[in-house]
Amino acid sequence: MNTLSYKTVSANKKTVNKEWVVVDAQGEILGRLCSKIAMMIRGKHKPTFTPNVDCGDNVIVINADKVKLTGNKLSDKVYVRYTGYPGGQRFVSPKVLMAKHPERIIEKAVRGMLPKNRLGRALYGNLHVYAGSTHPHSAQDPKEVKL
Repeated sequence: MNTLSYKTVSANKKTVNKEWVVVDAQGEILGRLCSKIAMMIRGKHKPTFTPNVDCGDNVIVINADKVKLTGNKLSDKVYVRYTGYPGGQRFVSPKVLMAKHPERIIEKAVRGMLPKNRLGRALYGNLHVYAGSTHPHSAQDPKEVKL
């Protein structure tokens, strides 16, 4: 038998085929939407997926302000951050965050689903979230994806 058929092909920066994708978040549930987005950014939906390479797509999320949270998460869930100063622990609920910066809800959820290393930080740069229904990436000719 031919031994070339046994070779596993690993993707690298030159052989990766990256695309631009638009996802509409209107009426979607936050966690379910973000897990699919994280999978697309990582490239796990492609047959050429390689764990140590950025082989995912660039994802544009529109209508981020119209995403839904189930149950009492809108008031009970708490996002925690620390300023670095004594007594600098800050808490914010999704309701307040949605009022000020609606994009950050999706950004925080997707970032938490990506690897916690250099690759994860690089992959996070492939996410573009916008509160309205327009985006400035029309030059990349993104294709619409239904999740």
